[in-house]
Amino acid sequence: MHLITDHLAVGDSEDAANPHWLMSVILNVALETTVLPPKGRTYHWIPFTEFAEADPLQLDEAVSWLEQHEKEGRLLICCRAGIGRSASIAIAYLCLVQGLPYPKAVALVAAQRPGAVPLPELEATIRFVRDLRQKR
Repeated sequence: MHLITDHLAVGDSEDAANPHWLMSVILNVALETTVLPPKGRTYHWIPFTEFAEADPLQLDEAVSWLEQHEKEGRLLICCRAGIGRSASIAIAYLCLVQGLPYPKAVALVAAQRPGAVPLPELEATIRFVRDLRQKR
């Protein structure tokens, strides 16, 4: 598990199944990894495909779910390896909820999670989701 901010972390499938005691809200975004929800934790699964562009509706669902649960405690976003999908959702959350510009969000995640690689066309997908959110 890698802390991105004091309130947000990314991790792998093992972190989703056995989260650090400080992490109370867990979002699993790995299509291929099903996890028995840890007891006493808020848990949700949104199946993103590895190495593929993020579906804008799924990205919006993931960010909205995190936003709805952020007051419950620290957020942990997990995928198989904790490098692509989870990092991408963290970047989207930082952009769409925290208001960070895309380059700064990418730099922050990359600095805290070495090896993090955003999904293809993530910046364009985030712009699309931002437009959707503004229309609501």
